[in-house]
Amino acid sequence: MRDFAGRIAVVTGGGTGMGRELCRQLTAEGAHVAMCDVSVEHMEETAALCGQDAPDGVRISTHPCDVSEEEQVLRFRDQVLERHETDCVHLLFNNAGIAGAGSFLTDPREEWEKTFGVCWGGIYFGCRAFLPLLVAADEAHVVNTSSVNGFWAALGPGVPHTSYSAAKFAVKGFSEALINDLRVNAPHVKVSLVMPGHVGTSIVMNSTAVLGRPSPKEMTAEDLEPIRERMKRQGLPVDAISDDQIREVMHQAGLAFRDAAPLSAADAATQILDGVRAERWRILVGEDAHVLDDAVRADPESAYEASFMQKLQAKGVFDRMPLQALGAED
Repeated sequence: MRDFAGRIAVVTGGGTGMGRELCRQLTAEGAHVAMCDVSVEHMEETAALCGQDAPDGVRISTHPCDVSEEEQVLRFRDQVLERHETDCVHLLFNNAGIAGAGSFLTDPREEWEKTFGVCWGGIYFGCRAFLPLLVAADEAHVVNTSSVNGFWAALGPGVPHTSYSAAKFAVKGFSEALINDLRVNAPHVKVSLVMPGHVGTSIVMNSTAVLGRPSPKEMTAEDLEPIRERMKRQGLPVDAISDDQIREVMHQAGLAFRDAAPLSAADAATQILDGVRAERWRILVGEDAHVLDDAVRADPESAYEASFMQKLQAKGVFDRMPLQALGAED
């Protein structure tokens, strides 16, 4: 599908980050977009930005939806059919995601399952709801967002990252399995697996809100205790660091993840859409994703050792973001 004009595109997580930029670029090319998000305010901002560049006649609709809840996804689907007066969809971008519950052992089960539910359940429920509408189109494309954590289940040694990584591995396996499934049962529907590296988005701050956590500056001393323990395991002099200093480090880490990333969300969206046009089933987003992919394939046995991280940093991967700050935010 080399031309998006006149097509109907569904984008989950369209309120911010890559989802917002996908909506903006799709509508600028003349596609009709239906986006969902848990934040009505963020979606309204996205819709306003889309309207600035969209050609006349382009329809943009917003739909509150938690993609970890199948009932809400099905309601979203029904609203898309009604609002866009259609019986098919041409593009499905399963993009929504959050990050949390790094440890399977010490983090709350509810947070672990919520993170997994959004990052994997959102893909599963999205495909269950919308794939029949893609099959009903003359040609269509489903685009599932995984992550480099779909082939490397860590943020580095000493930093657990279990829920997000497990979900992203599931997305990778499911999307690859869809390749043959669609070739056999719906060859006019293509699939792409998106695996971004560090992209400048607000996922750190958004995840805090979705998971019901206090913001860094609102955290109590009790809230900070697990962070102190994590920093201690990483060899940091936590006894010499005040609670306010930890709060500020965490706050700045969230901002830096968004603002100091090696790739902007807009550039990431462009790479994704270029991959869709080229019908590539595997879309690595960002130079760091390519470096990490090569490194894991070359030496998988050492992927979770400190030496592996040192090699990545020597190649310029993760050198813009302190590992301990990432760990504190996860």
